[in-house]
Amino acid sequence: MTSPNSPPPPLPFRCPLAGLTAVRHGQSTANVAFATDSPLPPDLTDPEVPLTPLGVTQSEALGRLLASSPVPDLVLASPFLRTRQTWGAMSAAAGRLGASLPPLLTDERLRDRDLGRYSLLTPSALRARDPRARPGDWFYRPPGGESFADVSLRVRNFLTELGTAAQGRDVLLITHDAVIVSVHRVLLGLGAPPPDTAPVPNASRTHWTGTGGHLVLARWAATTG
Repeated sequence: MTSPNSPPPPLPFRCPLAGLTAVRHGQSTANVAFATDSPLPPDLTDPEVPLTPLGVTQSEALGRLLASSPVPDLVLASPFLRTRQTWGAMSAAAGRLGASLPPLLTDERLRDRDLGRYSLLTPSALRARDPRARPGDWFYRPPGGESFADVSLRVRNFLTELGTAAQGRDVLLITHDAVIVSVHRVLLGLGAPPPDTAPVPNASRTHWTGTGGHLVLARWAATTG
């Protein structure tokens, strides 16, 4: 029995897909720059950040896994270069093993979180620009950018449309860590607290299984088969 002081359970979000898998893109040059606190080219924009050679290798490994799994009915990706390159390497590797895959669709609502004036700033550069910045906080919105809560609003809109357009189908998303965390938040249901915003590893797979018109988390950010 629920305690009188306990919050009520969330209201489940309806999304009648057969299943949903979200893949984070392979390692990008920005991922390496942030990990090593090394500056990126000053003229580089977030949508143009490419994969590293390791990121391509990771994506090819994902493609081999895809070839040995049930083929999704629909594949959607962020329009950013690193996600499209991830799918390119995945589909090529899967195709070499005989897999027949659906064509890729892109949707701008799957783009990475917009950090506004702080876009592509490495940790030391961000501290120098604004020591009070809290980019990992759920409700923190950088100047000209988005909070995780903002990302969840566009992701909720996307999932609502997807559930109507692709009812009963298995869907694969190629996207970014902030979007995957936001998908998790939306699917937890109305009234659920914000989830942990810990990073989702590159080339990881998160899977939800469809049941009773809802999607239930089955596997979180797996990096192995």
